[in-house]
Amino acid sequence: MAGVTLLGDAARPRAPNGKGANPAMPDGAGLGRALATHPGDTEAALASHEQVTFSRAAEVEADDDGFYTTMIDDHAPYSLLALMTGAEPDA
Repeated sequence: MAGVTLLGDAARPRAPNGKGANPAMPDGAGLGRALATHPGDTEAALASHEQVTFSRAAEVEADDDGFYTTMIDDHAPYSLLALMTGAEPDA
């Protein structure tokens, strides 16, 4: 059975905070590096790539807590608009 390896947004759905599309480039480069490092052993290459990718995703996730709160707090969507414009959120 063939597996699927996801990159970028597909691998880690993100809130719309500018960090979604950017991971696709290092993901692609990392996958290429892993495949080159493990010629003929796709499973080892994918495991190596996923270890790095999951670690990087965990760092981004830890940094997103405040943003998720802004998106779904009692003042949403005004708190999100305030974040984007620099204005004070309406109560």
